[in-house]
Amino acid sequence: MPTVHRTRLSSPQRIKRKKAKSPSQESIETFQVTIGPPKLTRFERARIIGARSLQLALGAPPFIKVPEDVHNPIDIAIAELEQKVLPINIRRTLPDGQYEDIPLDVLIS
Repeated sequence: MPTVHRTRLSSPQRIKRKKAKSPSQESIETFQVTIGPPKLTRFERARIIGARSLQLALGAPPFIKVPEDVHNPIDIAIAELEQKVLPINIRRTLPDGQYEDIPLDVLIS
């Protein structure tokens, strides 16, 4: 039986990654979004609200003062998002491996 020669795979490509700057190096006013739209997409919004409401449903403390009449974790998560108190960064990735971490404060208008 003849042997099958295997081709040698090239070394993995080096992925260029954008280094995130610390908050002291770059303020929210000077931050420019280079990947994707300059505002929060409906898909990112849904993901944030869903993840945060799950955390609240499992007993996480809310970041805002919850009104007496609100008991739904989804409503609390929406209020936290609107008040910009969530400490979340959005990671937008390109197919070539480049990504950008964007603070949530920059994307919410």
